[in-house]
Amino acid sequence: MVGAVAARLGGSADIYQATGHLPINSVNFITCHDGFTLNDLVTYNDKHNEANGEGNRDGVNDNLSWNCGVEGPTDDSRIEALRERQIKNFAAILMLSRGVPMLVAGDEVRRTQKGNNNAYCQDNEISWFDWRLTEKNRSLLRFWKLLIAARHYFRAGRPGRYFQGEVNERGLPDVAWHGTQLNKPGWNDPNARCLAYTLGGFEGEPDLHAVLNMYWDALDFEVPIVPGRRWYRFVDTARPSPDDIVEAARQVPIEGDRVRVDGRSVVVLLSSVS
Repeated sequence: MVGAVAARLGGSADIYQATGHLPINSVNFITCHDGFTLNDLVTYNDKHNEANGEGNRDGVNDNLSWNCGVEGPTDDSRIEALRERQIKNFAAILMLSRGVPMLVAGDEVRRTQKGNNNAYCQDNEISWFDWRLTEKNRSLLRFWKLLIAARHYFRAGRPGRYFQGEVNERGLPDVAWHGTQLNKPGWNDPNARCLAYTLGGFEGEPDLHAVLNMYWDALDFEVPIVPGRRWYRFVDTARPSPDDIVEAARQVPIEGDRVRVDGRSVVVLLSSVS
């Protein structure tokens, strides 16, 4: 699984490179107009298409979803926090991936179709956009807006190209893959649930270090030492707003050569002159 995730993060060279295409030919998405919305992807294990009048037989059955412990809406604050974290994880991975990101309008504010994954026939609140969600989920909307604005940071490692092993003036390659230990990504471990990588910045761009902890507990990850620079925390999906993503002036320096990453969360670090 971690190898498949790495391939998508890198622009899907396994699909496009042999035919002479570039990462821009890769359109990346978590959800689309068919299937669950992003909110429903983390809220329902099964489709709920009864309103379509076909006895819940229409729509796909394999939604690759997880309800985080309860099917449908819940008042459990822990489950709601996990669902929002999962949405931020999906958003971060989508925006970190090389290629063209595609998202469905409303996913940035948790629009729901009430578990309906085939809502084309519904002209009602199931398929409408409820603009009140922009206020109800304004902290999540903020996360998406800042994440999209930060796409230029995520273009380290020679944007527009597949990784070729080029090394910057600080000795960092365009990409280096890791697990909890540097340069040990665990490609051959079928149980691996974490992936980290470093992108060397070129032509004045900051270096980037991203950690995807798909395990359910916190893990400590080694962070590369970059001569003359320090790492600063930019994104941490486990933290509440506004610390889940911070403006440049509020970035927090990382001390030492390790960073602790909570379970089921994504952390992005950027380098700066120390």
